[in-house]
Amino acid sequence: MNPVDPNLPIRVEGLTVRYGTRLALDDVSFAVAEGAVYALLGRNGAGKSSLVRCLLGEQRPAAGRVSLLGMDVWTRRASILTSVGVVPEDPDMPPAMTSRQIARFCSRLYPSWDAAGVEARLKRFKVPGDIPFGKLSKGQKAQVALALALASAPKLLVLDDPTLGLDAVARKAVFEELIGELADRGTTVFITTHDLAGAERIADRVAVLRQGKLVLDEDMEALKHRFRRLSFSSGEREAQLAVLEPVAVASHGWGIEAVVARYAEGFWDAGGREGTEVSALTLEEIFIALTGEPEAES
Repeated sequence: MNPVDPNLPIRVEGLTVRYGTRLALDDVSFAVAEGAVYALLGRNGAGKSSLVRCLLGEQRPAAGRVSLLGMDVWTRRASILTSVGVVPEDPDMPPAMTSRQIARFCSRLYPSWDAAGVEARLKRFKVPGDIPFGKLSKGQKAQVALALALASAPKLLVLDDPTLGLDAVARKAVFEELIGELADRGTTVFITTHDLAGAERIADRVAVLRQGKLVLDEDMEALKHRFRRLSFSSGEREAQLAVLEPVAVASHGWGIEAVVARYAEGFWDAGGREGTEVSALTLEEIFIALTGEPEAES
């Protein structure tokens, strides 16, 4: 990895995690710039959860290091987490306490706390503040976790698949709250998610883990600019695809459909583009082309 500012919100260097003989993360390195939204994608078992645990100082890697806000997360975890908001995949809070009681308890742990902001978010989310946490729906629990994570005005927000298992309405509410928070404060965000449409709305940069290796780390706009779907009937054009780095090619009765990773405007213009259809791809379509059909959420 190229030299980077040591005070970046997130810096991961050569991260390797093993479980016995299984390699969960293989020499993963990346950095997240201040104010950016960095989305980490990967199929189930790709290594995302292991990476998040290392990122938060919950698991010591076999090799490599992680720094958050310029500090080593393994040795300075307690100091770091006062400036980091965390929304876990499965929020674990005292089931008998209400969201208001949990918020009051958490307020004592942070140097600054926006109690009014927590109440306002719970109201927007329509989460009752006087019902025990254990009796809330999965979506409401995620919304409480997000409200609490944002209450300390964190410099860095880490979201581990915050919308997994939520219905469309709850997912929309979570991402809209994030968009509003980013507009107001420019908080740095690291998010893992299966909701690729949601990630596409907010992410500046995208990374993809595949079998423990980081196979992509790129600005969202650059990524979407270079990937295209080509549909054509001419066999001669299929021979030219190698220059455009095809990642998926399928033959149909009417012709060829290919997803290419290095599309170049005007590549075929000299010979004319009759019979060739070029279309842009969503982040989900790019992800599927790179990793195969995504597994069902679990």
